[in-house]
Amino acid sequence: MTASLTRPTKRYDYVDDGAAIYAASFATIRREADLSAIPDDAEKLAVRMIHGTGQPDLVKDLVIHPNLVRIARAALRGGAPILCDAYMVATGVTASRLPAGNDVHCFLRDGNVRALAAEWQTTRAAAAVSLWEPYLEGAVIAIGNAPTALFHLLEMIIDGAPLPAAIVGCPVGFIGATESKEALIGLARDHGIDIPFVTIRGRRGGSAITSSALNALATEAE
Repeated sequence: MTASLTRPTKRYDYVDDGAAIYAASFATIRREADLSAIPDDAEKLAVRMIHGTGQPDLVKDLVIHPNLVRIARAALRGGAPILCDAYMVATGVTASRLPAGNDVHCFLRDGNVRALAAEWQTTRAAAAVSLWEPYLEGAVIAIGNAPTALFHLLEMIIDGAPLPAAIVGCPVGFIGATESKEALIGLARDHGIDIPFVTIRGRRGGSAITSSALNALATEAE
C-alpha cells in the first residue's frame, strides 16, 4: 500500500526533520523561559512540561518539591506502577522511556466505578481513585484531568491510605482545579504528610503536560 503513496508538493517553508524539530524546540524553551528558580535536577522536567503546553510562562506557576525528581526516578527504576486518572494521561506515557517496563494503570472503565460514583455522589474519576489502593504504596501518581480525583486521593491519604512515592498533580479546569492543587501544595503543612510532587498553580494543566512530566521523570535523557 505504501508504495502507491507520494508526498504532496511542499508549498510551505517549514522544518520537517523530526530530530531537528525536537532539538530546536528545547533550545527555544531554554532561550525564552526563565528557569533560574527551578531546582537543578528538575530543569529537564520543567522544560518538558513547557514543551507539553507551548507556554514558556508556565514556569512561574510550577511548584516542584525539592525531592521530587530523585524520589520519583528511584521509584520508577525500582518498578513502581504509574496510576493515572485518565486514559489520555496513560496513553501519553512513552513506554520506551520507562526504566523498568513499569505498569501504567487507569481504572475509569472498571465495572465498579459507575456504581461507586453514584453511591458516593462524586465523579467517576474520583471513584476510580479508590481502586488504586492495592497499588498505591510507592506508586507514582499522574492526575491531569480531574480535580475531584486529586481531592479524593488526598482525602484517602489523610484517612490513612498507603503513601505513593510521588504525585504529578496537574488537573486542568475552572472548577476545583486551582483549589485541588493548593491542597496538594499544603498537604505537608496542613497534615504533616510530605509526599514529593509537582503541580501548576491556577487553572492550567491537562493530560499532555502530565504525561510530559512523567516522561521527564522516567529518565534523565532529554
